[in-house]
Amino acid sequence: MSLHEEFVKTLADLDERSLQILKKMVESGEDVHSILEDIRRATDKIGKMFEEKQYFISDLIMAGEMLKGALEILKPVIGTKEVKKVGKIAIGTVEGDIHDIGKNIVTALLEASGFEVIDLGVDVPPKKFVEAIKKNKPETLGLSGLLTEAIESMKKTIDAIKDAGLRDKVKVIIGGGRVDEDAKKYVGADAWTRDAATGIKLIKEFVGMK
Repeated sequence: MSLHEEFVKTLADLDERSLQILKKMVESGEDVHSILEDIRRATDKIGKMFEEKQYFISDLIMAGEMLKGALEILKPVIGTKEVKKVGKIAIGTVEGDIHDIGKNIVTALLEASGFEVIDLGVDVPPKKFVEAIKKNKPETLGLSGLLTEAIESMKKTIDAIKDAGLRDKVKVIIGGGRVDEDAKKYVGADAWTRDAATGIKLIKEFVGMK
């Protein structure tokens, strides 16, 4: 088994040895694009395992932490080489909510999949989301929130985006434990998700990735 194959397998298995294998590949001068492709393959497998109910939320949290670690190892290498980004997304937990585990998992998985992520943090007011769209021109906007009250904040945020004349410039996906199809319609979003794996899949579809 090659180092690349071993890396994909151990990362998808949530085995911490994957980070040691990654360090070996970086030290031996392996092509960064190949390594990023390995990470994409592993995250696809993780998402599939979650969809098949072989992995659970706790596993996704662990995967998110491991992917953060992998990206930290790769940052110095990525910084010296041009890496093609597959898309751009701005994401944040809406005003009045400070929960960030779901957002952080999604952010790590998106970065591992080749997206440029503008993480706006937590308790983000509508105005800040509008400013982020104007400044960064992302294709997608992610609104996260765990609390029931977050639904109203999501609606206010999308209303503010409409008022700024930017609604047709960005696809909006909402995520969190209280969102559903009715919430999506109420707030005026394009999609909704309660789990990271589905969210990544939808966001990839927004930018034409299969």
